[in-house]
Amino acid sequence: MSRLDSHLEAALARIERAGQRRTLRPTALLPGGLVERGGRRLHDFSSNDYLGLARHPLLVERAGEWATAQGSGSGASRLVTGTSAEQLALEARIAAFKHCEAALVFASGWQANATVIPALLAAIPGAAVFTDRLIHASMHAGIAMAGVRQHRFRHNDLDHLEALLADKGAQAPARLILTESVFSMDGDRADIARLATIAERHDAALFVDEAHATGVLGPQGRGLSALVPGRVDLVMGTFSKALGGFGAYVAGSRVLIDYLVNAASGFVFTTAPPPAVLGAIDAALDLVPGMDAERAHLAALGERLRAGLARLGLDHGASSTQIVPALIGPEDAAMALSARLEDAGFLASAIRPPTVPPGTSRLRLALRAGHSPDDVDGLLAVIEANR
Repeated sequence: MSRLDSHLEAALARIERAGQRRTLRPTALLPGGLVERGGRRLHDFSSNDYLGLARHPLLVERAGEWATAQGSGSGASRLVTGTSAEQLALEARIAAFKHCEAALVFASGWQANATVIPALLAAIPGAAVFTDRLIHASMHAGIAMAGVRQHRFRHNDLDHLEALLADKGAQAPARLILTESVFSMDGDRADIARLATIAERHDAALFVDEAHATGVLGPQGRGLSALVPGRVDLVMGTFSKALGGFGAYVAGSRVLIDYLVNAASGFVFTTAPPPAVLGAIDAALDLVPGMDAERAHLAALGERLRAGLARLGLDHGASSTQIVPALIGPEDAAMALSARLEDAGFLASAIRPPTVPPGTSRLRLALRAGHSPDDVDGLLAVIEANR
């Protein structure tokens, strides 16, 4: 028994009393919009494998080929011996995919945000930072690590952002705006074109997290930033969702990437990703531009699901993507409904505080390209029967 255990047990007890204790449950992702859990196959409305690439044979094959050719590990950080010619070529592919000058691979989206933001702010002392109040926790962590105060604007309220820029940013030596293009818990979109215009008007840099848009939205799945080429200063995205693999990227100017290689601690002091991970990314980049049919299918499923939830009197917020929240409210009600749906063969995870604000617990319904309209109708019928 560790000397820490008594303190940790007390902390767990507090979490338990608040009804917020979480546990790990073995689950296997399957093709066709399914998962296996506890010996049962369930219709999966919780995973972020939006395009179904996590089990695609080309990704599996390419991951194996790269591992066979280069081994199971990279051996060191990128600045020591961990940079391969193949990884440099892959980063050039990512930059071309995002229509940027350069790109850099990170181990995860969390790591990218949490290390890139403080590195940027270290280079621009006194910068005023403006954030949508619903940005991802990793962005908040990066700002906290930098020790910089953030000015939060109301979610997707760009008039409020402009007012804050005029009030708090005019005298600052620089300004940085941070947002997501698709918000992970609400499934709504930022107005990237207007954000870019506001950033230009106020001489602010724009940082966009495209984790849930990469592969799904924008021309050829390049993300919403591709709708305003050259007008977003830094784009972050992940390979662990629609691209079916693992890791993240940052894309932007050549100077930005060269600076991050030197200043982003989570890059400098981290072992490089293993070849198998890079091989899967390479395969996904072959496939994603040509998956317009899957993207259209996801969009149609989203419309069907939102219409069905509205018929049931369930609020789905401002969702317009493959992420559709069914707002329940109280934590215990959301958890109970999720459990009843699982009993009926549908995995629809409940999301509760602190991930979402108190009183907004929900089923976060994530669509996959392997779902059919009948799957969506079946989910709606089970929700109606178990509310």
